[in-house]
Amino acid sequence: MTALLIRHGEWVVVCDGAKALVLENAGDIRTPNLKTVQVYEQKDLATHASGTDAPGRAFNSAGNMRSAVEQTDWHDQAERAFLTQLAQHLDEALATGRAKSFIVVASPRALGMIRPAYSHALKGAVRSEVDKDLVKMPVHEIGKRLTGA
Repeated sequence: MTALLIRHGEWVVVCDGAKALVLENAGDIRTPNLKTVQVYEQKDLATHASGTDAPGRAFNSAGNMRSAVEQTDWHDQAERAFLTQLAQHLDEALATGRAKSFIVVASPRALGMIRPAYSHALKGAVRSEVDKDLVKMPVHEIGKRLTGA
């Protein structure tokens, strides 16, 4: 990965489907110093603990055959809802002037879930996306991984 330049005051959002670290660079491009602005977490139950019913059945319109209906993936839905809410928080920070630009760091799966939730303004403020899962790392290690320091 090429070293990332993180501007002074820029927010680095490190997230997955259940946790997000919102960090701000209190340093400059040469010597970044990431500080925690906000931590968002959701307690996420596994799908088998969330949905206990057996899959539903549907009758075909012709004949008397029935088909199983795919079970709802509650875990997936909870992750999508969490990331959508995170995008709303970032959009609010942008609208109120608390943040001007963002670097979003997440696994490819989480990036695929959060992108559709970006508002037009937020999409324009996301300067870079990094497809790495770093949310469980200490903040100082995240900074080193991103900047190559």
